[in-house]
Amino acid sequence: MFIAGFPAGAWGTNCYLVAPGPGEECVIVDPGHQAAAGVEELVREHRLKPVAVLLTHGHIDHVASVVPVCGAKGVPAWIHPEDRYMMSDPERALGRSLGTQLMGELTVGEPDDVRELTDGSVLELAGLSLTVDHAPGHTGGSVTFRTPGAEDLPPVLFSGDLLFAGSIGRTDLPGGDGEAIMRSLARVCLPLDDATVVLSGHGGQTTIGRERATNPYLRQAAGADGAPAFPRRGM
Repeated sequence: MFIAGFPAGAWGTNCYLVAPGPGEECVIVDPGHQAAAGVEELVREHRLKPVAVLLTHGHIDHVASVVPVCGAKGVPAWIHPEDRYMMSDPERALGRSLGTQLMGELTVGEPDDVRELTDGSVLELAGLSLTVDHAPGHTGGSVTFRTPGAEDLPPVLFSGDLLFAGSIGRTDLPGGDGEAIMRSLARVCLPLDDATVVLSGHGGQTTIGRERATNPYLRQAAGADGAPAFPRRGM
């Protein structure tokens, strides 16, 4: 499996391109603020053909480039129905003004083809098999995408803003829920193999094993000990 990623825009949100290999079809995960140019560069460099955009949730730092990316490639965008409104009304999703000085020009709205994700569904796209897990807490419609492992490759979890290296997503914005995110950590993350590589919405990669041992929130979800106050990282 081939994965290329880069941090985009004002919030350094990770955007990933995932394919069976260079020169093949790919999916794009979370093309956020100012991500379109980076997507185009990776598509050209690795001779990829995008066939879908997958969104872990609807916050503007993860979806800001959906319209130009989907429009340029003629591909559908997949999002959970609880977060779909955020593409057209990002300020309602944040409970505050975005501020044009920070964001610059911004194209909000839905691409022509939007498809809705359901918990437990398996997306067969670009020669990949991606399992969708609904993981509310950061937002009501947050999801993760995971790929199975292979003989020489570990499983991969695209965790969005559910789980970070050493932390988790904030829960103080509209739709956030601290108790729900702890349940999502327990249901979605704890059953995974320790070797599972975690590619999150912000920051560097980690593994489930490392987070199980050191992340205070994942440890609390497992009943190991208490956790500090909920963080305010990211959007």
